[in-house]
Amino acid sequence: MSDDDRNRLGDGESEPVVVRDPAGSVDEAEPAGPTDDGIELDPRVGELTAEVAERTADLQRVSAEYANYRRRVDRDRDSVLVGARVSFVSELLTVLDDIERAESHGDLTGPFKSVADKIVAVAQKQGLEPFGFDGESFDPSLHEAVQHESTDATGPTVTVVSTVLRRGYRIADRVLRPAMVTVTDRAPQPSEAAPEQ
Repeated sequence: MSDDDRNRLGDGESEPVVVRDPAGSVDEAEPAGPTDDGIELDPRVGELTAEVAERTADLQRVSAEYANYRRRVDRDRDSVLVGARVSFVSELLTVLDDIERAESHGDLTGPFKSVADKIVAVAQKQGLEPFGFDGESFDPSLHEAVQHESTDATGPTVTVVSTVLRRGYRIADRVLRPAMVTVTDRAPQPSEAAPEQ
C-alpha cells in the first residue's frame, strides 16, 4: 500500500470521521468501530477525555483569577487616583479658607478675585465638595460642634447647624476635614418630621 493510500484510509486506529454535508458545514461523527456492542474504545479516549476536562477546569480557574485580578487592579487604580487628588487638594484647604474669609469681608476684588475663582475651580474640578452650611441637619460624621446654643423650643427638636466657623470638605466618600460649627435645637420642619408608624 502506498503512502497516499495510507493517508486516505488512516492508520487503522479509531479516529473521528469528518462528514461534510451539502451545505458545507462539518460534523464530527462517532469514532469508527462499534461502541454500543460492549466493545471497548481505544483506551486513550478515556485518558484524553479526562485530560480535556482537567484542562477545561484549569482554563476556567485561570479565567476567573484573571477577572478578579482585573477588578482588583481597577479598584486599586481608582483608590490611588482618589488618594492623589486628596493629597493635592488637602494642601489647598487653608488657601480656600483664606479666600472665603477675604470674600466675606469684601476684600476680594479685581484681579485677586479672578485668581481666587480659578483656584476654587481647580479644586472643584478635582472633586472637592464643600459642606457645612447654615440650616443643615447636624451630622457628627461631617460636623464638629464647638458650641451648642440653647433655645426655648419645646417638644421634639432637631439639631441643626446655626453658624459655620470653618467649612468642611470632602472628595467622593472621603471627608478631608469636618466642618467646625455651632449648633442649635429647633422644632422640626414638616419635611423633617418622623414618619408615623
